[in-house]
Amino acid sequence: MDQWKKRTRAVHSGTRRSQYNEVSEAIFLTQGFVYDTAEDAEARFIQAGPDEFIYARYGNPTTSMFESRMAALEGAEDAFATASGMAAVSGALTSMLRAGDHVVSSRALFGSCLYILEEVLSRYGVEVTFVDGLDLDQWRAAVRPGTKAVFFETVSNPTLEVIDVKAVAEIAHAVGAVVVADNVFATPVFSRAIELGADVVVYSTTKHVDGQGRALGGIVLGTKQYIRKVLEPYMKHTGGAMSPFTSWIMLKGLETMDLRVRAQADTALAMAQALEGHPALTRVIYPGLESHPQHGVAMAQTGSGGTVLSFDVGSREAAFAFLNALEIIVISNNLGDAKSIATHPASTTHQRLPTEQKAALGITPGLIRLSCGIEDTDDLIADVLGALEAAQASRSARDAAE
Repeated sequence: MDQWKKRTRAVHSGTRRSQYNEVSEAIFLTQGFVYDTAEDAEARFIQAGPDEFIYARYGNPTTSMFESRMAALEGAEDAFATASGMAAVSGALTSMLRAGDHVVSSRALFGSCLYILEEVLSRYGVEVTFVDGLDLDQWRAAVRPGTKAVFFETVSNPTLEVIDVKAVAEIAHAVGAVVVADNVFATPVFSRAIELGADVVVYSTTKHVDGQGRALGGIVLGTKQYIRKVLEPYMKHTGGAMSPFTSWIMLKGLETMDLRVRAQADTALAMAQALEGHPALTRVIYPGLESHPQHGVAMAQTGSGGTVLSFDVGSREAAFAFLNALEIIVISNNLGDAKSIATHPASTTHQRLPTEQKAALGITPGLIRLSCGIEDTDDLIADVLGALEAAQASRSARDAAE
């Protein structure tokens, strides 16, 4: 298995077969497990073996397959699957932190991640310092001896800032801090986060892994010591485990993920190239474009610009006109799906942020986030260009009114 490439690992790693030798992984839909004797039950609660299970909240054969497969894919020692991506983010951080600890985080984050850091951790006495994730001097100034962890999205949502993972990891490790990376936009297909220095990698497996709009899920990956001694006790007692049925869905998603994600990334690049310089847009943001400020970092870290791009149509009115004119691409707040999805972050995913904070993060009223699916690339480009005509008309009407 160590010699297998990623696509092979995504299909075969961690497979467990029952006595029936099924081809497709079995779903073990059970909340508990039977012990042959009272002595066996006692022994399992003292120390369960690798093929022994106690309760679905603690572990399950189907979920264990998914965890093993993701760990092999990511190059991690171990993994713990969670009920959602946010369960993974909150569990990864909260399990290792206590009152008085210090965390340094990039400020460009998904709204729910910001809530965990700004509201939840601070409520329990954890000090959080936010920095411009692109400014290495700010990271150096913010960390200090005793800093427990640093946290960042490797590619930020929705403005696609690309963090220099290796450089930030070196700064964090110099003071003994644990590097926790939310790696959703980089995807497990293109990820090199652990190789670059991340200690803990978090995914919403809703995106890209399932990638077909069927189920919520998340996963935390890291060393066996961290996963089983720090994270697992917290997760099994607070109840954030993934269900066996969801684990089976994720296993099925992994089988086609490499094919889907590479096709989506190819479409995203073609879309970004088609839109760059369009008169209806004030900016196009895609790490795969040479015009992106961190293009070199993105290519060195993942070799791809990813499946998502953002662009600015100039105003909220133009943004809504654009969204309402789309015929193929759907309006939703997910990403990494087989269906192309357009999102207006200012009014949805980042709505709760104050206007000043949105402006500081580059989340303007006209910003659109576009997650490219697996539809025909030419059809998607035509859909966007047609909708931009509606956005231009809205903008022209507004200018005339002013």
